[in-house]
Amino acid sequence: MEAFTELTAVAAPLPMANVDTDKIIPARFLKTIKRTGLGVHLFDTLRYDEMGEERPDFVLNREPYRNAQILIAHENFGCGSSREHAPWALLDFGIRCVIAPDFADIFHNNTFKNGILPIRLPREICDQLMADAAMGENARITVDLAEQVVVRPNGERIHFEIDPFRKHLLLNGLDDIGQTMQHKASIDRYEATQRDEKSWMPHIAIA
Repeated sequence: MEAFTELTAVAAPLPMANVDTDKIIPARFLKTIKRTGLGVHLFDTLRYDEMGEERPDFVLNREPYRNAQILIAHENFGCGSSREHAPWALLDFGIRCVIAPDFADIFHNNTFKNGILPIRLPREICDQLMADAAMGENARITVDLAEQVVVRPNGERIHFEIDPFRKHLLLNGLDDIGQTMQHKASIDRYEATQRDEKSWMPHIAIA
């Protein structure tokens, strides 16, 4: 998993509440278990019409937001079903940070597991950031995870809260497997002991 430290990027304003996971990635695209290739279908029903043509008024179909790495939305982002494909689609598109007043719990957990930083900020601040984002390429927003601040284009620094353990995981690029591999030496010692004491049992080595 790619570490998240500091990001300065174009932010896409999405002034919508209750954006559910089916809106983020419709169910018909959930046939794959790969984490790649889903970005093209991110917000599919919002981005494309019935003929598969881009809707020119949708934010991610306009410059400079085609290359946005930050998404700003309203309340209850990521509600609905618990599909992990939702953060996969965001990440594959290029989104590394989502800022909203609050998130659905399962989606919130899944973002951390996939290297995306979800930031909770009050609605009025999200609206200010959306106004900043509407200015386009010359109004980039900075997210500094170590300092726990969002920096507006005018230099104002906005503090955000984050669980210390989740902060540590993101800063070090550790997903569930990465956390486990930090204990590889202890696991290897345990496995060696088990091989000696219970030679009749099959053992699987950790590469």
